[in-house]
Amino acid sequence: MRALVHYFRVRFAILPLIEALILVQSMVLGYDVRLIIADPLLPTLHGLLFASVMLLAMTALGLYSQSADSFRSTVQRIFAAYLITLLVLTVVFYVVPDSVVTRGVFAMASVSAIAGLLIVRYIAWRLGQREMPGRRLLVVGDGEEASQVIRTLTDTSGLRVARFVARVPAAGEPAAGDPAAGDPAAAAPFERLPALVGAQRISDIVVAVQDRRGSQSLLPLLLECKLKGVRVHDLISFYEQELGLIRLAHLRPSGLIYGHGFDQGTMRAVVKRSFDIVASAGLLLLALPVMAVAALAILIESGRPVLFRQERVCEAGGGFLMMKFRSMRQDAEGDGKPRWASTDDDRITRVGRFIRSTRIDELPQLFNVLKGDMSFVGPRPERPYFVEQLSAAIPYYGIRHNVKPGITGWAQVRLPYGASVDDAKEKLEYDLYYVKNHSFFLDMMILFETVRVVLRKTGAR
Repeated sequence: MRALVHYFRVRFAILPLIEALILVQSMVLGYDVRLIIADPLLPTLHGLLFASVMLLAMTALGLYSQSADSFRSTVQRIFAAYLITLLVLTVVFYVVPDSVVTRGVFAMASVSAIAGLLIVRYIAWRLGQREMPGRRLLVVGDGEEASQVIRTLTDTSGLRVARFVARVPAAGEPAAGDPAAGDPAAAAPFERLPALVGAQRISDIVVAVQDRRGSQSLLPLLLECKLKGVRVHDLISFYEQELGLIRLAHLRPSGLIYGHGFDQGTMRAVVKRSFDIVASAGLLLLALPVMAVAALAILIESGRPVLFRQERVCEAGGGFLMMKFRSMRQDAEGDGKPRWASTDDDRITRVGRFIRSTRIDELPQLFNVLKGDMSFVGPRPERPYFVEQLSAAIPYYGIRHNVKPGITGWAQVRLPYGASVDDAKEKLEYDLYYVKNHSFFLDMMILFETVRVVLRKTGAR
């Protein structure tokens, strides 16, 4: 399914919304059952608080990841999330007495919330066990590209919406089965393409041929299939839909020029900037106590400066000074040569290691967002020294500078920390996807995933 130019898995996009509604409604139900007369807005506000903390705990425990868990594991995580929520709300009620929910209301809300979550999760788990009538893919080609497509479709580490059904070699390529397919129709002569599409109820065809010039005889067959309603994809669109990235190995300038995307207008810019201003101002107010403690800890351990300003490349290739809490020694680059941070980097201080793992060191960038140098979501800004190196080594690297850099981004939530040219190349594939398809919906998904990454402390150095 595709929404607002972003392909997504329906079950994992809808689950948080359904469960948020259950949690809010459970609190409202608790007030109604206990017949407590209160401000009509109060149950909803308490419900939103309950839902927010519970969803954060569920996110931290991996309940919104795309890995396939047993139902028993899901139940255990839900109860663990509830215990975390109970502890957090106990602290909130103690600090803010006016927000206290009576024991009777909270007990009723808890019972109905957990029951609702378990029912929804059981239905989702049962649906996941069944072979749903999703997209059925046929792969055209018999080279390494075709094998890679099949490996992607049959990969069990993630939940695939599309299912590999059959493979047809391109004209002139020998027919060969694929051991990963496990299907007698895994390979068939290319002349049988239309018949095979009808017999196997194929919904999509992925063209993964090594030499397109040698496969001209396939074009009439592909056109015949397309006229029957079958969707035909090249490798770029296949990986874009299935993995949320743009493979550099298959990217051509014509694909960027004639393909969809890169069509963001004034309204998108206004919405994005408005969200950045409101969200950064609100978060700054909430984060000020944490920032004050972090600044004091840095000052006590290693002295001044507390803030670290570093030139980074922004939109359109310009420059700006990005702010972070200093997490390294003052002489971290005493030789004047920029270096990527490495695992167990000895330049990082004790306080620095903590604030980097919890992402507290990034909080001063909220001032950059408020100022307009950065956005909440976008490709991470790099230093001019590295940009020059990476632009020379990686094709299309400059495209990522067509949008504002962000505190978090699609590459940051999909991949661990990068500290090499190869890592930068892999992250660019996700950055290009974001630049091509960015929308408010995708931004919200990235922010939701960022919460999971931060709470689980993944990818930090």
